[in-house]
Amino acid sequence: MAIEENEFISNRLEKLAGIREMGIAPYPAHTPDRLPVENLRSIGETEEVLCTSGRIMAKRKHGKTVFCDITDQTGRIQLFINKKNLDEVGWELLGKLDLGDVILVSGTLFITRTGELSVRVETLLLLAKAVRPMPVVKTDADGEMHDSVSAPDFIYRHRCIDLMLNLDSKNRFIARSRIISAVRGYLDSENFLEVETPVLQQIYGGAAADPFVSHYNSMDEECYLRIATELYLKRLVAGGIHRVYEIGKDFRNEGVDRTHSPEFTQLELYEAWTDYNGMMTRFEDIVQAAAKAAGVGPVAKFGGHEIDLAPPFKRVPFIPALHEKSGEYLFDWDAERLSGLATRLGLGNDIRDKPALLDKLFDHYVTPSLIQPSFVVDYPVELSPLAKQKADNPRITERFEAFIAGLELANAFSEQNDPIYQREVLEKQAAQSKHRSGVVDEEFLYALEVGMPPSGGLGIGIDRLVMVLTDAMSIRDTILFPHLRREQ
Repeated sequence: MAIEENEFISNRLEKLAGIREMGIAPYPAHTPDRLPVENLRSIGETEEVLCTSGRIMAKRKHGKTVFCDITDQTGRIQLFINKKNLDEVGWELLGKLDLGDVILVSGTLFITRTGELSVRVETLLLLAKAVRPMPVVKTDADGEMHDSVSAPDFIYRHRCIDLMLNLDSKNRFIARSRIISAVRGYLDSENFLEVETPVLQQIYGGAAADPFVSHYNSMDEECYLRIATELYLKRLVAGGIHRVYEIGKDFRNEGVDRTHSPEFTQLELYEAWTDYNGMMTRFEDIVQAAAKAAGVGPVAKFGGHEIDLAPPFKRVPFIPALHEKSGEYLFDWDAERLSGLATRLGLGNDIRDKPALLDKLFDHYVTPSLIQPSFVVDYPVELSPLAKQKADNPRITERFEAFIAGLELANAFSEQNDPIYQREVLEKQAAQSKHRSGVVDEEFLYALEVGMPPSGGLGIGIDRLVMVLTDAMSIRDTILFPHLRREQ
């Protein structure tokens, strides 16, 4: 489909044609050596001819002098372009340039009368002609931004514009990259081995969620995008890789809201010879490393709260907390009574499963109060089929979830390594699955039957961790290309 035409695009296409008629390639394949803008700023005023490039973000004409501002990934700098310093071709080309065009310039650096470091341009090359105008955002003398681009659907669909014009967004994604690097660095320094496990799986598992369904043509069988990496990583622990992790995409065919995305990034790590207490320490260490990489001090600002990230984090037992906040011992209620309460509270009337009801009621009564970093510990066994039961109380498991400002960031277990018990749980889950038709992951169970040492496991939602450390109120603001409905 051809680019749609309006007067602005038509004008730019005419200029593009004119540039070609001048014998200038508007999209050259090669770029001469250049310095990043931040390098020019560190050099300062000099008579040496230097070369840089960037996108034109502002253009002001004063007679035979044109001032432009260009930006690259490292910063912004002003260009001073006078007709007497350019050849005729360069001056004619300048007249055909628009905001958004990508150019390369060379010249000396000087300080203007207003104190602005500027490039006195001697040569001008076009690197890419922008045929579509970008939104115009103006900044006044006080640094106040006007006409900012903030419509969520637009910036999610056209992230290139968002990154060009919204510095907070750009900085958030830079922070995201640094956070992930810091997490890797911490785990690598602790002798964890990073691995890759299958994204397409013949039997999905490791969480309770609906999968995305696909099909292997050559094998003529149904397959699934993974909902977790757990069962594969624990096979590796059984095989002798006693500290292992993966950072990658998981997929769950469920709803989209402020904290959920069908495609999300998750860290899962498994470590032998430890338990969920060891995983609490790992989580605290990871948060410290990530916060430092994101430039966040000991106190982070998120959702209007000041979050003290200093360990140790608070421990909150699941059942006592639910009893305290609800005023009822809900753990002993049957499913019908719990369902009635959920309906009266406006939490939905379609839930009949007791574990799901307890989870929903905990979210209602307790989660909003978990502002400072907290570990909710010791979940009922009904909510944690893959976790170890406590030795002194088999109704409770060694599991925690980590919360900050009411947002769940992590889930961890003392991992179940009893193959007989685990088979019973997985067979029960499989019997209730609408996809697996009673099939369990025999290869995972084989690994448990060979023998997996006592282990702790931890899963962290990277997108949500970035939300907290960059004060983003929607998970979509931490994902470069969140899923959107296609435009008609």
